[in-house]
Amino acid sequence: MNINDCLLEGLLKKDKPSLDKARSSLDMAKHKLEIAEKEHDNEIYEGSIISVYSSMFHSCRALLFKDGFKERSHYVVYVYVKEKYFDKFEKGYLNELNSMRLERHELMYGLIKSKEGYEVESESAISVAKYFLEKVKSII
Repeated sequence: MNINDCLLEGLLKKDKPSLDKARSSLDMAKHKLEIAEKEHDNEIYEGSIISVYSSMFHSCRALLFKDGFKERSHYVVYVYVKEKYFDKFEKGYLNELNSMRLERHELMYGLIKSKEGYEVESESAISVAKYFLEKVKSII
């Protein structure tokens, strides 16, 4: 799937470019990152991972707002950023975005209660979310 497919399927919509919405999305990304850090510190690792993904999502969503698009799917945010901004991110980071999207989905809707390693995963994911927030700020 690419951006044109997303547009044709209605998963991505053209909108008026908005730096205000982009900045608001970055503010939300920062807020979600702060929540993730507090959850991690309080050993709420599954919640931390979900909040980390929310931070990454809002960071990347800011790029869509800046460019004049609205998403209708979390996957579309990944597709858009990967296609339009691939050269702006260090190798592997965009795959982390998609991995965290899938992890968040499993945590929210899956049937597995807990998984060993969430503490380490949460800590690592927080550093990835910080990278996304700073990278997108520098692009905007």
